[in-house]
Amino acid sequence: MSREPGYNRWLLFAACAHLFFLLPPLRTRAFAVSVVPEGAEDETELPVLQKSEKSGTISKISRELKEIVFIIQSQSNSFHSKRAEDLKRDILKQAADFGKELPTVLLIHQMDGHEGAWTILPLMRDFSITYGRNSSWIFFCEEDTRIQVVKLLETLGRFDGSKEWFLGKALHDEESTIIHHYAFAENPTVFKFPDFAAGWALSIPLVNKLAKKLKSEPLKSDFTIDLKHEIALYIWQKGEGPHLTPVPEFCTDDVNSYKVDHCATTFSNFLPLCGEPVKKEDIFVAVKTCRKFHGDRIPVVKQTWEREAALIEYYSDYADISIPTIDLGIPNTDRGHCGKTFAILERFLNHSSPRTPWLVVVDDDTLISIFRLRKLLSCYDPNEPVFLGERYGYGLGTGGYSYITGGGGMVFSRIAVQKLLASKCRCYSMDAPDDMVLGMCFSGLGIPITHSPLFHQARPMDYPKGYLSHQIPVSFHKHWNIDPVKVYFTWLAPSTEESLNGKKVGYNREDL
Repeated sequence: MSREPGYNRWLLFAACAHLFFLLPPLRTRAFAVSVVPEGAEDETELPVLQKSEKSGTISKISRELKEIVFIIQSQSNSFHSKRAEDLKRDILKQAADFGKELPTVLLIHQMDGHEGAWTILPLMRDFSITYGRNSSWIFFCEEDTRIQVVKLLETLGRFDGSKEWFLGKALHDEESTIIHHYAFAENPTVFKFPDFAAGWALSIPLVNKLAKKLKSEPLKSDFTIDLKHEIALYIWQKGEGPHLTPVPEFCTDDVNSYKVDHCATTFSNFLPLCGEPVKKEDIFVAVKTCRKFHGDRIPVVKQTWEREAALIEYYSDYADISIPTIDLGIPNTDRGHCGKTFAILERFLNHSSPRTPWLVVVDDDTLISIFRLRKLLSCYDPNEPVFLGERYGYGLGTGGYSYITGGGGMVFSRIAVQKLLASKCRCYSMDAPDDMVLGMCFSGLGIPITHSPLFHQARPMDYPKGYLSHQIPVSFHKHWNIDPVKVYFTWLAPSTEESLNGKKVGYNREDL
């Protein structure tokens, strides 16, 4: 029996539709290629590409990766330089999967001739001259930043590289703060600055613009206190330059978090531990105080972190046996305390056990976790001259030097103290700022400052919540307008619940 032509066409349509629904769906990707896991076959990873298409896509990625200059904010200390080298190898290994055109990966501490290289801006002219014609982006990251290079390329590809871009994970102040010179006091939340841990990027046109400006107008700021905020201010140029553009793919979530599927960067969110923690007896703690603070600041130390220290002495201008304090014979001053600090260094070298490798010098209003410091110090070699803490800078745009700011705590290896005192570098006056004089002395000796963001010169509320959220802090400083005991047990105690006068204490960080 014959059928109508329309009926035959209907059967053909039905058969095609049936076949369509039996086939597995094809997934779309911004890039139809990824780093091939070890042991996987290329063909299974690229189901949507023919071999010629796959080869072309890989070549394109390789070319575009070559246009990114990676800058790792590294340090010369052996622990930090190794971590930076490991990250460099990882970036290049990922890039090598896509061809021979590898990106440039630079380590800040290897850039000769720049005492202030870590402050980034003095390098802009070099970046412009060297990479201004053949690159598209300068991408900055920390040694613990982890990068998915193809995802990063995809993310940067959303932005027109011929325009001026300043990209990063945005932080902002909740309230105006002294570490930012009370900037934007009326509404601090309006100004955004990058979280370096997530990585941040500058397009080459912006790098060229900054280089040109720096050539005609050298940096004027004497002090570098919070680099990420100060760089954003300089780029912003009082509203004439670009604001930071927030990029959600720049993340500080831990690499193992369920949240990181969309992330181009992640951050190793942990307290470094390299073997067993340093023994309590290997750390000598020196507390700087004076008679007028014996009654209010010293009791806080005894209520909080003193119990964590095996070797601790209090140095004052008055011998109080109830504490006890040691009178170093140096009058208290209202300005700097250089004379007192150098006397402490002399005493540590001449009166403590030579088997004690570490000295920690803190103020009487410093809150510190010796428990965490013992873990952190396990990663440093006491046979190296180590000067560790929160790094500031003075006059780095025109020479100058870096120093460890005293309030967050200054950590010295014994050999660093030996080299310092053997050099005869001393205070130019008894009331000179001790931390700055120490920085100047170590700079003259060629001993680098070692920075850790886990030490803090200010209080927890002086830092953005997003910045502290991926930290396990070692110290905070100042008792002004806070309950210091509450801050200690919230942020620094060995566990979130500590016994205080026989009671369990737990606090919510959001309240501080």
